[in-house]
Amino acid sequence: MTTTTMTTGEGSTSTCTASTRASTSTSTSTAAGTGTDLARRWASYLSAEVDAASLAVFRVGYGALIAWEVVRYALHDRITRYYIEPSFFFSFVPFVRPWGGTGMYWHFAALFVLALLCAAGLFYRVSAALLCAALTYVFLLDKAQYLNHLYLLCLLGLLLAVAPAHRALSLDLLRRRRAAPSSAPAETAPRYYLFALKAQIAIVYFYGGIAKLNGDWLRGQPLTMWLADRADAPLVGPLLATPAAGLALSYAGLLIDLSMGFLLFSRRTFPLGAAIAVAFNLSNALLFRIGIFPYAMIASLALFGAPSWPRRRLPFLFRTAGRAGGGVPAPSPAAPRRRALPLALLHGYLLFHLAVPLRHWAYPGDVAWNEAGHRFSWRMKLRDKNVSELDIHVLDPRTGVRESLDLGEWLTDRQIGEMCTRPDMIVDFARHVADLWQEHFGVRPIVTAKVMASLNGGPFRDLVDPTLDLASPPRGILAVVRPP
Repeated sequence: MTTTTMTTGEGSTSTCTASTRASTSTSTSTAAGTGTDLARRWASYLSAEVDAASLAVFRVGYGALIAWEVVRYALHDRITRYYIEPSFFFSFVPFVRPWGGTGMYWHFAALFVLALLCAAGLFYRVSAALLCAALTYVFLLDKAQYLNHLYLLCLLGLLLAVAPAHRALSLDLLRRRRAAPSSAPAETAPRYYLFALKAQIAIVYFYGGIAKLNGDWLRGQPLTMWLADRADAPLVGPLLATPAAGLALSYAGLLIDLSMGFLLFSRRTFPLGAAIAVAFNLSNALLFRIGIFPYAMIASLALFGAPSWPRRRLPFLFRTAGRAGGGVPAPSPAAPRRRALPLALLHGYLLFHLAVPLRHWAYPGDVAWNEAGHRFSWRMKLRDKNVSELDIHVLDPRTGVRESLDLGEWLTDRQIGEMCTRPDMIVDFARHVADLWQEHFGVRPIVTAKVMASLNGGPFRDLVDPTLDLASPPRGILAVVRPP
């Protein structure tokens, strides 16, 4: 009886184990199958051919905005002041330097022509690639000219350069149809190009909101201080100058940035999101001097919603649609092998731009103070730094003579204004001074800086350690920053 019982027990146990394994195997297989199915559906969704109309409209707006920015640079003499007058540049890449002589004027003239060619969709593949390269070159020349909107335009230019944004509303398409109507391409593009541009815009909004989740912004600073300077504005001036207005607009900006990407991606909420985006960006353009950034964000609304919306709203621009070779076929997925590389590049690109804005968490201290990880992170209009004292001294180790530099002889006013609040630029300048000193006098000097700065109305403190030799062998930037 014992043996039978044991056998029965073992058999029962064995049966239970087999059942469990079978159940586990089935669950695992189901989960794996579901995951694979989701990935396949996601890949099919992204690689489906969709109407290129909205992509084309954005291309036109993008090119027009860059052309207008070049005109503004010329009208305000910025080409001369930013890229010809300075004798030193805080370059992002050491070997990238401005063209000599009148080269920068010619460079901006080329930018203007390339922007118009891009907008018109003429020789698009070449003009878009050259436009992206020429714009990125300008961006890399000087940290003192860093602007979030210039960085964004470079990224959008890269995405447009690889996208077939000339398949609709372009002179290239018109030329193809006139030359060989039967061989003209359909006015479609894989959805992943459109998705990449939309995701890039959503990232800008979302990380702009994430960056606002800090103590100063949540208590209304520095917006309250900035709005107080608008007290003389017609009608709304006295209202803007109140602390309540600064606090209310701070939270409004936070909520708009955090939610905007989600509102625009949903077809149901897109009209609401678009209306808020237009009002939000126009108010920013009126209150602050931030160049074409608000208008670039408004232009990006063309990417959201149904890809074919321009054909319904702007039919006079798309009268040639439906002719031989120019129709808009139903969306269809690309071949798996053809879509694998673009999809891998898309996800790699997005992962990179999701990670880069978070890199400041790898550094100790307040990023608004030490600036470590501030650039390329969509940290827009978040801090107000004032400097009450800026002295950079050079000590000759042979003679012990200590001199204070006249910064006006070395840098432009704009460069000084940008450098005085950014420790990495102070170090760059200190090493430049030491290099020139060593070249002329045969000895490397000790370069120190006394910089008293205030963040968002706080007390003035040393920004960098005034006892350190900033021109010594390279060290981490945080090693020279004094904590607030």
